[in-house]
Amino acid sequence: MTDRATGTFEVNMTPQPKSEETPACLSLDKQYRGGLEGTSRGEMLTAGNVASGSGGYVAIEKFTGKLDSKPGSFALQHSGTMDRGAQQLTITIVPGSGTGELSGISGRLDIQIDHGKHSYVLEYSL
Repeated sequence: MTDRATGTFEVNMTPQPKSEETPACLSLDKQYRGGLEGTSRGEMLTAGNVASGSGGYVAIEKFTGKLDSKPGSFALQHSGTMDRGAQQLTITIVPGSGTGELSGISGRLDIQIDHGKHSYVLEYSL
């Protein structure tokens, strides 16, 4: 059985020091509202050519709070690419990462960005 949680989130990304040999690294700090109520912290690595609309990123973030009133935490794994503006993004719950009442959680998160505002749909099983 799959459940669904929806809502919005705000994200702050802070660039981290890098060298010419390493991809760009950013710290993520998110505030989730709706079916997910809580915070998330993570790290993102990204590379590509922003001017051409092409690049890729990977990230791991750890959500802590409540999912549909169940307290706990879990990790999300991101993998995204953009090829001349065409986007592909997969965000999955990391197997075995759930704690508290979210232990055993699995699923995926979809993100929508509309005029700079972020929303999500989380489809999950417990």
